Amino acid sequence: MRHADLTILVIDENAIRSSIIEEGLREAGHLKVTVIHEMNGVARIIETLKPDVIIIDLENPGRDMMEHLFQLTRTVSRPIAMFVDRSDTASIEAAVDAGVSAYIVDGLRKERVKPILDMAVSRFNAFSRLQRELAEARSALEERKVVERAKGIMMKMRGLSEEEAFTLLRQTAMNEKKKIADIAQSVVTAAGLLT
Repeated sequence: MRHADLTILVIDENAIRSSIIEEGLREAGHLKVTVIHEMNGVARIIETLKPDVIIIDLENPGRDMMEHLFQLTRTVSRPIAMFVDRSDTASIEAAVDAGVSAYIVDGLRKERVKPILDMAVSRFNAFSRLQRELAEARSALEERKVVERAKGIMMKMRGLSEEEAFTLLRQTAMNEKKKIADIAQSVVTAAGLLT
C-alpha cells in the first residue's frame, strides 16, 4: 500500500494541536485524514472508518483517560502513534504493553509527524510479523506433539514400528487429502474414546 493511500484517524481534543498534525500529514502527501475532537464513540468511528493508522494527541492526559485509550489500542490492532506533552515511566510502559507503536513525549512539531508515522507503521508491521511467526511455531509444535502421540498409539495398538506408523499416517493423509496432523488428531481422539 502506498503511503499516500493510508487512511489516518487523528484523535485530538485540541483544535490547534490537531491542525499541526493535519498540516504535517498533508505536506507529507497524506490526503485521507479524519480528525475527531471527542473521545466519546471512538471505538465506533474506528469500526466504520477502518483507519490504517491512528494518531492520538493528548496535551495533558489523566490516568483514567490513558487507561481508556490503552484499552482501545489493545483491541484495534493497528499502528498507533501517540503524542503526549508529559509522561511518567509507568505510562510509557503501559503504552508499550497496550500496543502503541510510537509514544512521543513533548515532540509535537509539524515536521516530525511524517517520520513518526512511518516509524509507527514499520514497528507495527515488524511486531505483527513476529507475532505471526510465533503463532506458526507454536502451531507446528502442537502438530508435532499430536503426530508423536498418534504414532505411539498405533505402535501400541497395532504393533507397528515408528516408521510404519508414520507411513500409515502419511498415506491416510494423502488418500483423504488432509494434513498429517489432522489424521493424527483423529487417531488420538478415537483412542481416547476407546480407552
